[in-house]
Amino acid sequence: MSPVYLLVLLVPVISAQTFHWGRCPTPKVQANFSLSQYLGKWYEIEKLPASFARGQCIQANYSLRKDGTIRVLNSQVEDGVRKFLEGTAVVPHPQEPAKLGVSFSYFTPYGPYWVLETNYTNYTIVYSCTDILRIFHFNYAWILARLPSLPPEMVHYAKQLLTDNGIDISKMTPTYQNCGDI
Repeated sequence: MSPVYLLVLLVPVISAQTFHWGRCPTPKVQANFSLSQYLGKWYEIEKLPASFARGQCIQANYSLRKDGTIRVLNSQVEDGVRKFLEGTAVVPHPQEPAKLGVSFSYFTPYGPYWVLETNYTNYTIVYSCTDILRIFHFNYAWILARLPSLPPEMVHYAKQLLTDNGIDISKMTPTYQNCGDI
């Protein structure tokens, strides 16, 4: 299949993502990452567009399973109803514990979920990128917090860290987090 034909087939997918020519950037990840401290609930503060996360009040909850994998329970409010999606995360290479892989289906490979920086108690900055034939890539990035909001200076810091690592954040948008008890 020619790259041009592949690109035409992917146009609907590309329009819902953050698309760039060339290979993925390779930012540094959190040194001495502690999965046990990272587990728990995180609120999405800002993100690059993702077709799978278009709702409001988006949250992610990470917990350890008995088999050593990580349960990923994402939720978002759509049309006044909280909807859930469960997935699995793994640490493919124990020597790089901040580089996780996440999958939401038995039929899809694990996608990258890199923790660039976190203090475990307030914020985390996460990056994911998928190369397509080394011709172009899709970026995803999230600023998450333990509470539904972060001070503006912390959001600015997170965005600067992403930019300093060669990640285009021009399409990053805030996530509405005031859904009450939904």
